[in-house]
Amino acid sequence: MSDEQLNADIREANLTYLMLAQNLIRKDKAEAQFRLGISEESADLMAALSPAQLSKIASSSMLLCRFRMDDNVVWSLLTNHTTRKVDNDTTTRLHASILMAGRHAEAL
Repeated sequence: MSDEQLNADIREANLTYLMLAQNLIRKDKAEAQFRLGISEESADLMAALSPAQLSKIASSSMLLCRFRMDDNVVWSLLTNHTTRKVDNDTTTRLHASILMAGRHAEAL
């Protein structure tokens, strides 16, 4: 993959992420903050962006979204690669969501 193609892919991912985030925020701000792991201030800023501003921000060569699963516990729960398997996949995913939500709350 060339650098040009990589940058084009990053721009596309950024624009898709920003448009999704903006739609989520406009639909239900509190839920969007939880799902996206962003502050109220960031949600307000993203909701107010014009299409031209979205496009300009998306043109960055930096990927705007990031993984919130930054430790082995959450990765293990999400991939179900734990040493102690849980029979109920829903319970495992719920546990991972609770951990990520708690970490988001700590960060705020």
